[in-house]
Amino acid sequence: MILSNIKKIKFSNFFKLSFICSLLLVALSIIILFTKGLNLGVDFKGGTLIELRMDDKDVKISKIRNILLDLEIGDVTVKNFGSKGDFLIKLEKNKDSKITIVQIKEELSKKTNSEANFRRVENVGPKVSKELINAGLIAISLSLAAMLIYIWIRFEWQFSVSAIIALIHDVLISIGVFSLFSFEVNLSIVAAILTIVGYSMNDTVVIFDRIRENLRKYEDIILVNNLNKSISDTLSRTLITSVTTLLALFSIYIFGGEILKGFSFAMILGVIIGTYSSIFIATPCLNYFQVSKKTVSIKEED
Repeated sequence: MILSNIKKIKFSNFFKLSFICSLLLVALSIIILFTKGLNLGVDFKGGTLIELRMDDKDVKISKIRNILLDLEIGDVTVKNFGSKGDFLIKLEKNKDSKITIVQIKEELSKKTNSEANFRRVENVGPKVSKELINAGLIAISLSLAAMLIYIWIRFEWQFSVSAIIALIHDVLISIGVFSLFSFEVNLSIVAAILTIVGYSMNDTVVIFDRIRENLRKYEDIILVNNLNKSISDTLSRTLITSVTTLLALFSIYIFGGEILKGFSFAMILGVIIGTYSSIFIATPCLNYFQVSKKTVSIKEED
């Protein structure tokens, strides 16, 4: 009943409003990125990541931070990680510091009167981190280019450009949210963004396929009505896929632990934005580019 009522909505009535909202969000995301930047993790900045568990669960986070600052090993970030007594420590790469991981462990155990257990230690040098940044940017750029070529071959250039506009919209807003809330950006977030690109494109292709089918099927229907009908025809599939995916992602976010929170949050954000952009960004662009039965027929002849 809910779906049947939603299908009666004329989505074209919201195209202009959605475009204005999306332009504002994209502009805001770009401004935030340039002014605030991203909270790059150890993967991209270089340094040392330590997962610490203290035997004494009552040790305060401020106590650990002060001990590490007294060692003068550079910039230090300490936050709670998982259950009580577990902490995640990020140490900035400092060439002048001669303090070793063993010495850090001994100092923590000595000054807290509790055994410090290092459950995980990761070291990333500046050269490696720079290579990872470049690799991440190349991966995202290549994925967008591959999508552009794929849609161009399968459909027409109007569909291809519309899909890429929607994908760029999704990526920019997702990154903007991460910048706004200072969420850590690491390799898992890059993987999430690439997954978002694929998910959003899949949603968009389903709607595009129905639009092309309806262009062939109904010769006299005007383009806006075709777009409304095509969105309505695929809406149940779009919503069911999105909701079931979100249920799984929320489960990971809630029960997956701190290590998966960033990845699952990026995926949740991406699924929501990707579903929105397929309907209110990619599809309206076809109306702007005035795709028609004639352009589809030309493509088929080629």
